[in-house]
Amino acid sequence: MNNIVMAPWTGLYSFNFKIAKIPDLINLMLGEPGFNTPMHVKEAAVKSIWDNHSHYTDPRGLLSLRTNASQYLKRKYHLNYDPKTQMIVTTGVSEGLNSTLTAILNPGDEVIVPTPGYPFYIPNILLHGAKPIYIDTSKDGFYIKPDRLNQILKSHPKVKALILNYPDNPTGITYDQEQLEDLAEVIQRYHVFCLCDEIYSELTYDHPHYSMGNLLPEQSIVFNGVSKAFAMTGWRIGIVCGPAKVINGINKVHSITVTAPNTFAQYAASEAFKNGYKDDVKTRDAYRVHRDILKHGLESLGFDCANPQGAFYMFPKIPAKYGANSMKFALSLARNARVGVVPGSIFGPDGEGHVRITFAASLEKINEALKRIKLYVQSH
Repeated sequence: MNNIVMAPWTGLYSFNFKIAKIPDLINLMLGEPGFNTPMHVKEAAVKSIWDNHSHYTDPRGLLSLRTNASQYLKRKYHLNYDPKTQMIVTTGVSEGLNSTLTAILNPGDEVIVPTPGYPFYIPNILLHGAKPIYIDTSKDGFYIKPDRLNQILKSHPKVKALILNYPDNPTGITYDQEQLEDLAEVIQRYHVFCLCDEIYSELTYDHPHYSMGNLLPEQSIVFNGVSKAFAMTGWRIGIVCGPAKVINGINKVHSITVTAPNTFAQYAASEAFKNGYKDDVKTRDAYRVHRDILKHGLESLGFDCANPQGAFYMFPKIPAKYGANSMKFALSLARNARVGVVPGSIFGPDGEGHVRITFAASLEKINEALKRIKLYVQSH
């Protein structure tokens, strides 16, 4: 397989391999919620097994799950999707995105990707014979500016889609309604899709999440799921929503790829969407405390930290005295302070000079990590 296609994978996993055997390492690298799946959700999964729900479902997913997810999205974000025609259940957002790109892309098409950004968008685009067009957001507070987006769309007639991940991994920034309206005004001038990865939608700290699906229903494909809000990363259930014709095309690819999502995991996800409206509140409030403690601690040690408005990541700039090589810094931090963080270069060249740190870990781990980083800064 093309090494360029696989570069983000190999960069992340080769770094993990280098530090994995460091004893007593505090790992602040993973995009994993620091909580367990709610008990009522686990009980729904167990009940489905005892009830012998062990057969294939409709490739689109259980209608009860789609219905509960539709009602959840309407209640939370005022989205209106028909569960029968405008939604499918996928094996996580990753499979949903892959099936979507397969359905909408032809070789030679182009996809706009903000950088720094989630690293696995790029190989997904390249594997489909398409070309990523990068927007460097590092000089604009990690936001896409409407005039810059318009400039790229105007000069790249082969663009088929824009990927918009918010709240964002790795920076933690998110967009408010006014900012989205400004972007939507640009996008609607062009015949392109907006692929809205909103998996962190429930983890916003400063203002409620607003979905682009409300502004551009005919151009938006919205991705969501249970992984982050309900601490269900390993259950692998995602939701893809969009215009019925587009969803039909995505479902053709999806059904060939996975046949149908895991059955008992769907029953668990259905329960989460139906009765888990308040499950995220405790999680979000805890993460807000973790965020503030980590930000204050890092800034006191000389790190420049933009305030994450969502998700559970911080993307601090490495102090100038250590240089801008994020891989070198992260490796030194792991070996000498026994704290694992992700080099910013893994999120694209515009992430260089930064590291990503998760604050989804326990407060005990965060406080201990700050103590170790303090000792590192004092001695290096």
